[in-house]
Amino acid sequence: MSLPAYEGLRLPGSAASPAGLAVTPEARTGTPARARLTRPEPPRTPPRSAALCLVGAEQGCGQARDFVRRTLADWSLDHCGADALTVVAELFANAVLHAAPHRPAHPAAGGDAEIWLKLSLRRPAHLVCAVTDPSDNPPVYPHTSDPFDEHGRGLRIIDALSEHWGWTRRQPAGKTVWAMLPTDRRP
Repeated sequence: MSLPAYEGLRLPGSAASPAGLAVTPEARTGTPARARLTRPEPPRTPPRSAALCLVGAEQGCGQARDFVRRTLADWSLDHCGADALTVVAELFANAVLHAAPHRPAHPAAGGDAEIWLKLSLRRPAHLVCAVTDPSDNPPVYPHTSDPFDEHGRGLRIIDALSEHWGWTRRQPAGKTVWAMLPTDRRP
């Protein structure tokens, strides 16, 4: 029977018991009545999700790009940057164009609607990019698109770059539109 990797680790300066528990230094020198066993803490890992509140179309888009670049660099996922940046830009643009203008502005946001960006790692193989906006209206995937239309390609691009995408209604109001990207290195 094997233990999880962190169970076999011990704190510096402590002896390990046969059960994988660490014996504190005080307990080694004292009587059995003073012996205390503690579980070692698991090793620290980077957070598996990060979120940012975006306000305003112009500033928000730049903030979103910087946030995605920094977060992916922290997670050693720079190779996912191009697809993640494109997906986040499209999700944010859709929220600004279609959702935010139809909802009352949040006072703390200086008159603009709050839009949240969240990046999450799901298992080691997927990056989830999610944008939450205050609108209850679902995203509309255009059935046909004129090649000369200025709008209507965002969800098609997200569909092409992601393994899955969808949306979830938020309570009491709003929705989250998300896309799941693979994190493996593509040839």
